[in-house]
Amino acid sequence: MKAFLFGVMLTLFALIAGGYFLLKSGRVSFSADQQPSAVEEHVAMSAVDASTERNAPEMKNPLAADEGNLVAGAKLYLDHCAGCHGVPENPESQFGRSFNPQVPAFFKEAPDMPENQNFYIIQHGIRWSGMPAWKNTLNETQTWQLVTFMSNVQKLPPAALKELELTPSAAVDATPAATPAPPAAMRMK
Repeated sequence: MKAFLFGVMLTLFALIAGGYFLLKSGRVSFSADQQPSAVEEHVAMSAVDASTERNAPEMKNPLAADEGNLVAGAKLYLDHCAGCHGVPENPESQFGRSFNPQVPAFFKEAPDMPENQNFYIIQHGIRWSGMPAWKNTLNETQTWQLVTFMSNVQKLPPAALKELELTPSAAVDATPAATPAPPAAMRMK
């Protein structure tokens, strides 16, 4: 029996040491322009889901899904979230498609997490995903307005949808400017 337990422990040690060697030797790519393997994606998303379920406090959304809160949520979403998560006119932003793991496109597929978990993710972010923690930027009321907006993204009133329309000046501002050529005196010869 001791030999069997020793064999199990030795096998576990070998697996852990081999995994550590693969990671430390740079043999596992963490490039964002490469699709993660199915195993990596499954393990990572399972860990994120489990962490969120465990750490998100059980709390109820104190805000009603009325027009005022949905319009306020739409304004916050446009200012803080739309660049990655899209808008009705462009549900999958080009910037959002550059992430791995993929950024949720909320106007293509509505969030399906409970509101307390969305609140937790907005407040604390998700490490190594590009999702920032907004708790130092948005207060709790603003975070709940965003949660309310996201919970109702498929049934927004016209006033909230109007907030999400890109104005001509915003569309111009969103277009990257061409980088001017350096002055002739600074060009390399």
